Amino acid sequence: MRYRADITAGSLKVAESRVIADLLLKQADDAAWKAALGENNLLQTRSPATSRRLARLIRNRLETMSPELWKLVSDGNSTVSTHACLAAAVKHSALLADFFGLVLKEQYRVFAEKLPSTVWGDFVADCQSRDPELPDWSESTIKRLKSSVFQILQQAGYIDSTKSLRLQTVHIADEVVRYLKNHDEGNVLRCIEVAP
Repeated sequence: MRYRADITAGSLKVAESRVIADLLLKQADDAAWKAALGENNLLQTRSPATSRRLARLIRNRLETMSPELWKLVSDGNSTVSTHACLAAAVKHSALLADFFGLVLKEQYRVFAEKLPSTVWGDFVADCQSRDPELPDWSESTIKRLKSSVFQILQQAGYIDSTKSLRLQTVHIADEVVRYLKNHDEGNVLRCIEVAP
């Protein structure tokens, strides 16, 4: 199955990603992970189950990349950390990668001022035709996926808000571009360098 709905567990979550990146860089053992997520509640979630689910999503994203990117997430300024989180999220989620590569890129290409209101429904329908194994997502799952993806677009600066959907020019941080080029992550770079 090409597309998974796990992105509903969270948008970019930059602050939380800094915590997880730091644990990965320190090569924390199981006890340290449990303490960080449980008794210390470093992700500041409302319940241990939410903390575990969010940590699993972020860790899975970050582990698609090497420790050099984790360092950009952990120690980079706000823009660098956000773009590093975006790169990991795009590599981890085919749904997000295809939305950037097939939909967002096209909107910039035709000089659209904002994303059309129908863009998400059309994209999901296309996903279902591309991936015959895709389960029939419920209406609520499709809404939560849309919410997560559009929050990511806003957090990374591609749209000014999730209400207006007005497109903005984004220049990916040099450090992240350099990392992606040096680590043969051309597909990820092509997805996120969509703005003219």
